[in-house]
Amino acid sequence: MTSIYRSLNLILLGPPGCGKGTQAKVLSEKYHVPHVSTGDMLRSEVRRGTELGMKAKEIMDRGELVPDSIVGSMILRRLDEADCARGVILDGYPRNVEQAGVLDGILAELGRTLERVIVIEVDDDVIVRRLGGRRSCPKCGRVYHMEYNPPRDDATCDDCGIALVQRDDDREDVIRERLRLYHEKTAPLVQLYEQRGLVVRVDGNQPVEGVTEGIVEALGTPLNR
Repeated sequence: MTSIYRSLNLILLGPPGCGKGTQAKVLSEKYHVPHVSTGDMLRSEVRRGTELGMKAKEIMDRGELVPDSIVGSMILRRLDEADCARGVILDGYPRNVEQAGVLDGILAELGRTLERVIVIEVDDDVIVRRLGGRRSCPKCGRVYHMEYNPPRDDATCDDCGIALVQRDDDREDVIRERLRLYHEKTAPLVQLYEQRGLVVRVDGNQPVEGVTEGIVEALGTPLNR
């Protein structure tokens, strides 16, 4: 594909832990459009202790999805900001067919179109190993992985010396529930967007660089500046 885009609105789909966030940041730098992560937005609300954040935490800790009404309003506000005028990389939204309909309405209201839907495919057992090994510092937020990127000391942050913690939604039982919900609710989006000719599938079991190469090859030429 050799398209030249004047704007670039992308969706990254894939199970939790497939590397959507990592790829979104790389693509954001390459194509000069912002990375919008609903997970990051929600976790920010949790850290700030807002009413929305507390409601969202209770839901996420059970491995369930935050209601469409909450997430949709957040997305509309974000996409209407000036830095999203030339495009956006959506990470974590939409998660189901209903949210896809909401996004269609948001894009139509803003006079924009969706260019591509990137599907990062990873085996469930790989996801459990990736997420189950994550630990983070409650003070600085630095994230480690006990297998792939361990701290110097197994129990504490290299920077702060604070005991590392495991997020509630990184427990294996919660991960399995999140995967079940993904396959049940989010995976049908692939069929929806395939019918529109927007889907590109990329093997997410390979190294990060290989995933990026697959996505860039599918997208073709970067944005006009």
